[in-house]
Amino acid sequence: MKITRITLLTASLLLFSCKTNVFTGKKTFNFVGNENIFPTAFAQYNQVLGESNVVRNTEEAAMIKRVGQNIKVAAEKWLNALGHPEYLDGYEWEYNLINDDQVNAWAMPGGKIAFYTGILPIAETETGVAVIMGHEVAHALANHGAQRMSRAQAAQIGGALVSVAASGESQTTQAIIGQAYGLGAQYGAILPFSRASEAEADKIGLILTAIAGYDPYEGAELWRRMKANSGGQAPPQFMSTHPSNDSRIQNLTELAPIAAAEAAKYGVTSFK
Repeated sequence: MKITRITLLTASLLLFSCKTNVFTGKKTFNFVGNENIFPTAFAQYNQVLGESNVVRNTEEAAMIKRVGQNIKVAAEKWLNALGHPEYLDGYEWEYNLINDDQVNAWAMPGGKIAFYTGILPIAETETGVAVIMGHEVAHALANHGAQRMSRAQAAQIGGALVSVAASGESQTTQAIIGQAYGLGAQYGAILPFSRASEAEADKIGLILTAIAGYDPYEGAELWRRMKANSGGQAPPQFMSTHPSNDSRIQNLTELAPIAAAEAAKYGVTSFK
């Protein structure tokens, strides 16, 4: 009876937490609304800016803002064509360059984007920046932050339910069950989701990049430079939150003509 109640509770959580990704048509697991996550994300973003050396009034800083605006306009065109002009309600787009040697860029829910100066030499050009920007904007548009939070909360709930289910077992058995659940959740759900969200952001981002007028074939070239910069150091793909460099290069190579064809629907037939 206890297991049945747990199963029903888990099934109910999964059933009523599915939303549709407007860009892919796929169902996603997400029970965190924008109205809940955006204010927190905005506050955290402002805190990061307050604690960082934000680059202002330089050509590089202006480029980050220009590229971000171009990608945002591309997103608006795409969403209008999909019949979802209201989708961006509540987004407060902002793009900042932070003086830091980290080879990184990131997005927070609601359209808050940060680039570190350390990634600019690998981006090399405005088109390289646009590929990265498209990827980060795609994370914000696809609600990957909310999905990640939802899965983390679901994993916590699942762990609690497993503990209840195993409460009649010996302490040793309970420890084994708890450890097995933790490994299963990490490698069987959370990490694969992270890799899937990265791949999804690559696809959505490259299409946005192309609609904005930037060459989508630069995507694979960018990641070849990323691979060279990493020196080939990366954990096995099944233990990583990101696809391997080689997988990413292959996927971006295959996605480039698809992105170019999508851009042509918006009258974009030549690229910067």
